Amino acid sequence: MKLTLAELAEAIGAELHGDGSVPIDSAATLETARAGQISFLSNPRYARHLESTAASAVVVAPQIKTRGPIALLKHKDPYYAFMLAVVKLHGHRKHPFAGIHPRANVDATATVGEGTIIYPGVFVGPRTTIGRDCILYPNAVIYDDCVLGDRVIIHANASIGQDGYGFATHKGPDGVIAHHKIPQIGNVILEDDVEIGANATVDRAALGSTIIGRGSKLGDLVTIGHNARVGPHALLVAQGGIAGSTTLGHHVTLAGQVGVAGHLKIGDGVTAGAQAGIIGDVEPGATLMGSPAMPVSHGRRVYTIFTQLPELLERVKKLEEAEPGDEKSESPDQ
Repeated sequence: MKLTLAELAEAIGAELHGDGSVPIDSAATLETARAGQISFLSNPRYARHLESTAASAVVVAPQIKTRGPIALLKHKDPYYAFMLAVVKLHGHRKHPFAGIHPRANVDATATVGEGTIIYPGVFVGPRTTIGRDCILYPNAVIYDDCVLGDRVIIHANASIGQDGYGFATHKGPDGVIAHHKIPQIGNVILEDDVEIGANATVDRAALGSTIIGRGSKLGDLVTIGHNARVGPHALLVAQGGIAGSTTLGHHVTLAGQVGVAGHLKIGDGVTAGAQAGIIGDVEPGATLMGSPAMPVSHGRRVYTIFTQLPELLERVKKLEEAEPGDEKSESPDQ
């Protein structure tokens, strides 16, 4: 779609600074944009890039000043406004068919809501319920008795409702220690507007339900253990893992490769940096980093010292090698 800047500014609720008659046909990054394209700048620290971009206009925060002839669309949330612009110019992905593809395998006892699209290779098990306007991409697997709300998106090769990792270790009368499988008789519930990334997995509960709260987004290769409960609007970035029976509050953000141990309570609004290892309960609003995870203010000091360890070791060696007499103070008798 092609719009004038004035039309686009009105559509996304932005304040236009520049020529509103300029035509815009697509969106691009600051580095790759050409004339006729729009880009965005969310961090004022990178405002210098406005001087070199070839974009016809840039979505920016209100405090950004105009630099040169480039037009600015100012919005208090530029990243959100740019998203609106991309949707307006490009729309969402167009699906090549509607409804259930003939090469999908949907059990006769499953229920699929109106407007849902199911791609080839998808398996939907017995008694599963899928809401309206969902999208299940190729080779996604939904096991029996799971419940998907409305507008749920499951990306390729994700698995929902496989058995949780539950085994009873027992020493038998013959003295052999063996791991005996515990039947996982619960299910998985994905609430409205949940999105599950490619190759992600959500274990079914041993008893009851594993629940992913409304609006939560799981990245590729994220693993959710049995009986975990992820609160509404969580962001779990790629390769993270939540062990069984852990509860996350609302608006929790876990960066890439974060690991969370089992049977914990992670409070509302918690943020954890990449590769953090969370081994204890976390108070609401905390920001963590490191493994084991620690408050970010403390973690920065720890890692600053950590990077200086070779120099500190050399100083210790020199002190240990010093002559004993060099360390003695003068005696009062001298």
